Amino acid sequence: MDKLFTSSKTIKVPGKLSVVIPCFNEEHHIRMLLEKVISVKLDHNLEKELIVINDGSTDGTSEVLKKILSENPGMLIIDQTVNMGKGAAIRTGLSKITGDIVIIQDADLEYDPADYNNLLLPILNNKADVVYGSRFKGREPKRKLVFLHTTGNRFLTFLSNLFTGLNLTDMETCYKIFKADVIKQINISENRFGFEPEITAKVSHIKNVRICEVPISYIARTYATGKKIKWTDGFHAIWCILKYNIFSRK
Repeated sequence: MDKLFTSSKTIKVPGKLSVVIPCFNEEHHIRMLLEKVISVKLDHNLEKELIVINDGSTDGTSEVLKKILSENPGMLIIDQTVNMGKGAAIRTGLSKITGDIVIIQDADLEYDPADYNNLLLPILNNKADVVYGSRFKGREPKRKLVFLHTTGNRFLTFLSNLFTGLNLTDMETCYKIFKADVIKQINISENRFGFEPEITAKVSHIKNVRICEVPISYIARTYATGKKIKWTDGFHAIWCILKYNIFSRK
């Protein structure tokens, strides 16, 4: 895999990467996902901190997580008895981080932890404070999004860029990486998928923040295999773009 943002300068490496993993009804995917995250060897011996938020799962996810925890006692698993949504789960996870850098990781297998090192390079090279992993930039995804999802994602990204002044290609991406001191400045209000446009708007309002994108691999899943975002979430995302860029910038 090609390395991005390489530099001849010495990289100042922070001590720890916090991986925040919201999880809801992923009994068939969560073990493999966590095994992938655990097995990734980060460049420069960067440590990993895994924080899994079990967001009121009603399938066998809780039992799988208990087994994994017994095998990996250093992992933090937070059980929320009621499903509150991705944004709420991330908010809970961020309150527990101790790392210098934070990455959001979905619990399905659409996004590959093997991309971590490329995603981290702009921050480790001191060229960015926030990195977005783009499914549409450069490298083609392994399995393409269906037409309506692709069109919807591109439209929401365009609308977000229109108000934030950014030039992103994939605002809705799961892979968002932050320096910890950046994300700690932001109060997250959205409980569901509105987290994506909200965090993008609020990051863009931070003075002198440096944001970049890195291409990532992606394997889209279908509703039959557990995809949870709905078409109604797209309309809410439009509202969030307007809300957090015009009506409420805090």
